[in-house]
Amino acid sequence: MIPVGVVVSSLFAPAGDIWLHLVENTLPLLLANTFWLALGVMLGTGLLGVSLAWFTAVYEFPGRRFFTWALLLPLAIPAYVTAFVALGLFDFTGPVQTTLRTWLDSDLLWFPDVRSRMGVIIVMTLAFYPYVYLLARNAFLSQGKRSLEVAQSLGFTRRAGFYKVALPMARPWIAGGIMLVLMETLADFGTVAVFNYDTFTTAIYKAWFSLFSLSAASQLASLLIIIVFILIVLEQQFRARMRYAETKKSQRANRIQLSRHHQYLVISFIITVWFFAFLLPLIQLVHWAIQSMTADFDLQRYLEFLWHSISLAGLAALITCIAVTMIVYSARRFPGKTMQFAMRTATIGYALPGAVLAIGIFVPLAWLDGQLSDLILQLFQIETGLLIQGTIIIMLLAYMIRFMAVSHYPIHGAMERITPSIEEAAMGMGMHGWHMIRKIHLPILRSGIFTGAALVFVDVMKEMPITLMTRPFGWDTLAVRVFEMTSEGEWEQAAIPAVTLIMAGLLPILFFMRKTED
Repeated sequence: MIPVGVVVSSLFAPAGDIWLHLVENTLPLLLANTFWLALGVMLGTGLLGVSLAWFTAVYEFPGRRFFTWALLLPLAIPAYVTAFVALGLFDFTGPVQTTLRTWLDSDLLWFPDVRSRMGVIIVMTLAFYPYVYLLARNAFLSQGKRSLEVAQSLGFTRRAGFYKVALPMARPWIAGGIMLVLMETLADFGTVAVFNYDTFTTAIYKAWFSLFSLSAASQLASLLIIIVFILIVLEQQFRARMRYAETKKSQRANRIQLSRHHQYLVISFIITVWFFAFLLPLIQLVHWAIQSMTADFDLQRYLEFLWHSISLAGLAALITCIAVTMIVYSARRFPGKTMQFAMRTATIGYALPGAVLAIGIFVPLAWLDGQLSDLILQLFQIETGLLIQGTIIIMLLAYMIRFMAVSHYPIHGAMERITPSIEEAAMGMGMHGWHMIRKIHLPILRSGIFTGAALVFVDVMKEMPITLMTRPFGWDTLAVRVFEMTSEGEWEQAAIPAVTLIMAGLLPILFFMRKTED
C-alpha cells in the first residue's frame, strides 16, 4: 500500500507550474484518448474473444483442435511488438502500401491511416483478445450443446438461444476477461508510445523524463490510479448482484456439426484473426531478424541484453513466488477476515499500471536513500552517496508488487488441494512445523509454484514501463532495446530482441497446453 499511498498523496501537494500547464492544455486530451482507447479495445476484444470461444467450444469443424490452442498464441507477443510490426508493414512507407501503389499506380488516398486511434485499438484488440477467449471458452464448455437444446425446447432459434441463454450465463467469465483487458490497456505504455498516441502512461513518462517533474508525474499517476480503483469497485458491484449455476457434465455434450457453407465462414474468420494476431507478426519479425543478423549484429551486446532480461526475470520470479508462498501458507494457518484482507491487499498490484508503480516505489525509496546517507554521514563521517537508487532493488520491488497476483492464483489453487485430512494424517505420523512444510506442503505446491514462476518470468521479460523508468544506468534489457529501436523507427534492429521475447512468452502457453485438455 506504500506506493499507492505515495501516489495518491501527491494530489494534496501544491500545484506547480508544470502541473497547471498539464491540467489546462493536456489533461482533457489524455482523458479523451484514454477513454476512447479503453472503450474500443473492450468492444473489440469482447467481440473477437466471445465469438472465437463460442465457435471452438460448441461447434465441430476441420482444424478445431488446432485452433483451440493456437488462438492463445498471440499472448506470447507483447502488444508493443505487434504495434511496431503493424507500423512497419502498413505505414505509408511500408511494403504493403508501397507494393499497392506500384501495382495500382495510385496514391492510395483510400488506404486507412495506421497511425490513428483506430490503428491503436486494432493492434491492442489483436494482442489482448486471448484473455476474453480463454475465460469465455471455459464458460461455454460448461454449458455445451445442452444449453442450446434447452433454449430450443422453449421455442428459441439457435441464434436466439445464444443471446438469451448461453451469453448471459457466461457473463461473469466474459466480464472477468474484459476487466483484464481493461487493466492491460490502461497499463500499456509501449504500444501507445510506438503510435505516438498520448495517454496517461505516456504523459507520466514525459512528465518525469522530459519535463523533469516527478511531482507532476505523481499527480498524473494519482488520477490514473483513482480511475482504476473506481473501475474495480464498479466491476465487483456489477458481478456481486448476479447469481449463476452450471451443469457439471454438460461440457461432455457432443458438438454441433456445421454445414459446409458455415464451416467455410467460421474457418475463414478464425484463420484471418490468427494470421493477423500471430502468424504475420512472427513471419515479419523473423524476416527482419535475419536481415539485421547479416547487417550489423553485435552478439556480445545482445547477449548482455539477454542476460539482463533473464537475470531480472529470474530474480523477480524467485522473490515473488517466495513471498506468495508465505502469504498463502499464512492464510492457511491463520484464516480470518484480517488475513483475507491482507492477502487481497498484497495481490492488488496487478491492477496498478507499471508507470504508476515506478513512481510509487521510486519516491519513498529515494527518501529512504537520503535518510540513510545522512545517518551514515552523521554517525561515521562517511559520504556514501546513493545506496538504493541506481540499483536493481527498485526494479525488483516494483516487479514483485506488480506481478504478485499472477503467481498467487496457481499457488493458492495448489494449496487448496491440501485438505485438512492430509495435514492431520501427517501430524499423526509425527510431522510438525518445517518438517511438514518440507515433506507435505512443498511437494504438493511444486506444480503451482513452477506455474506461477513461469508466468512471472515471462511477464517481467516483456514488461516495459517499470524497466524503462527505474533501470540503473546501462542496465538495458530486451524490452528496453525494442523500445529504443522502435522509437527511432529501426524496425529491423528491434526484431531480434522481439523474437527472443516471443520465444520466452511461448513457455507458459506451451505449459498450459500440456496441463489442460479439451
